[in-house]
Amino acid sequence: MIPLRGAADTAGRYVVGVDFGTLSGRAVVVRVGDGAELGSAVHEYAHGVIEDALPGTDVRLGPDWALQSPADWRAVLRTAVPAALAASGVAPADVIGLGTDFTACTVLPVTEDGVPLCESYPDRPHAWPKLWKHHAAQPYADRINETAARRGEPWLPRYGGRISSEWEFAKGLQVLEEDPELYGEAARWIEASDWIVWQLTGAETRNLCAAGYKGMFQDGGYPSADFLAELNPAFAGFTGKLGGRPVPPGGLAGRLTAEAAGWTGLPEGVAVAVGNVDAHVTAAAADAVRPGQMVAIMGTSTCHVISSERLAEVPGMCGAVRDGIVPGLWGYEAGQSAVGDILAWFAETSVPAAYAERAAALGIGVHEHLTSLAERQRVGEHGLVALDWHGGNRSVLVDHDLSAVVAGQTLATRPEDVYRALIEATAFGTRLIVETFEASGVPVTELVAAGGLLRNRFLMQVYSDVLRRPLSVIGSEQGAALGAAVHAAVAAGAYDGVGPAAAVMGGRVRAAYVPDRARADAYDRLYAEYRLLHDHFGDGGLLHRLRAIRNEAAGVTPPRGRGPAPSGPRPPG
Repeated sequence: MIPLRGAADTAGRYVVGVDFGTLSGRAVVVRVGDGAELGSAVHEYAHGVIEDALPGTDVRLGPDWALQSPADWRAVLRTAVPAALAASGVAPADVIGLGTDFTACTVLPVTEDGVPLCESYPDRPHAWPKLWKHHAAQPYADRINETAARRGEPWLPRYGGRISSEWEFAKGLQVLEEDPELYGEAARWIEASDWIVWQLTGAETRNLCAAGYKGMFQDGGYPSADFLAELNPAFAGFTGKLGGRPVPPGGLAGRLTAEAAGWTGLPEGVAVAVGNVDAHVTAAAADAVRPGQMVAIMGTSTCHVISSERLAEVPGMCGAVRDGIVPGLWGYEAGQSAVGDILAWFAETSVPAAYAERAAALGIGVHEHLTSLAERQRVGEHGLVALDWHGGNRSVLVDHDLSAVVAGQTLATRPEDVYRALIEATAFGTRLIVETFEASGVPVTELVAAGGLLRNRFLMQVYSDVLRRPLSVIGSEQGAALGAAVHAAVAAGAYDGVGPAAAVMGGRVRAAYVPDRARADAYDRLYAEYRLLHDHFGDGGLLHRLRAIRNEAAGVTPPRGRGPAPSGPRPPG
């Protein structure tokens, strides 16, 4: 709750952006005329990520589950929004719009009136919202992919040939087959981004971004009832739970209700923008919505978004959606399921106590200490190469049953060696995604980085060296929240489109990092080894068998009707 760029101007017009992340929600108050951020606040979720047991119960969750609590989201509206408003010095009467964004696909079952089923059935796992990184639906994604490929479903190529376990239909099919009674109780299956807007406006809307990228909404419709019935006859009517026709980015969802005004401290009747996805709104915050500008939102995971004037089939990406990011253009998404999560896992589980003690003596954190040791090395000095699959692979293999590999370890390997190799692995994964887009006819003319990992300058330089290209960086530390505010300004009528609003309210520092030629040449050799490792383990044979052995040992029963996993799309090269 500190003042940010600029100073409050109560004579102007303002908007509020609210970003619902994985562990917290943040709000920012923004001046419409120039994008100045005047105040912000963060609310940490009380429940965080629910991975082990349901809150207040002894009900245990299986491997690869990740849930959230709607109570945490409501708390963001009640605490972060009023606090940001107070910190900004802006009069509530001068706020003209409110925009929100969410992690995706974070999806939940609700009643006809929008009440989350977890509030009626707190001891049933499938009643709770499934967070984006809930990967226990992978068997159902496998079946959807196999059936769609066999039938030649026309929407499948627009998702690189495979849909993800993270998405709406795979998670919905999991609920149907593992808790059919609760599936029947769900009148609506709704993205959290749309549910929160429903709470704010009292009206149910669906946003085109989430529907297109996570719900296979293409050319005006969802997958057919005939296709869904082949997966399970009871699944034929699933799209009836998905609400009305989706609204493009920047659209007006409705007006703030009196109840929501009481939560937020904003005036009743303020314009509320249609919901959106965190990565996609960040492109507007960076003023990077023109064709060829790829934005990499780097945090717990990394999402890559880029717009283009043409439709192309890009193997293993997460979707090509008309109007998905900017109305009038094709928006593409790709991603890596774990990036910051990998580094956090390593620091929490694999660092000797002596390292933590040394970091404390130096007055720095463990991550900073590992980084300082790692950056002293020459490229390749550690003798390692790793696969960044600790959270599975989102692009380009689209297989969340894959797992990580670190090759080259010896008795001389130190924690900083592995830490650096993991950073490099995530950079190699991004390079493969960029190369896949370009080989498919979607050129990347500028790469813009955003997200929490920007704070690690060594990591950013590694990315520039590995990618052999300059990296621009977003001008805001609140990229998603600022992007939501940009969309709020459009919904409120202050701008006639996302592009014009982004040009005024967004911004970036161009070529903030440039590659070093000698390091880039050295990384080319390591990247070649990464590609060999990637292609060798990418068929999933060994890694799938290991996961199956783990699950059997943990007493996890495979879902009925699981078909064989189709082979993943092959990257270029």
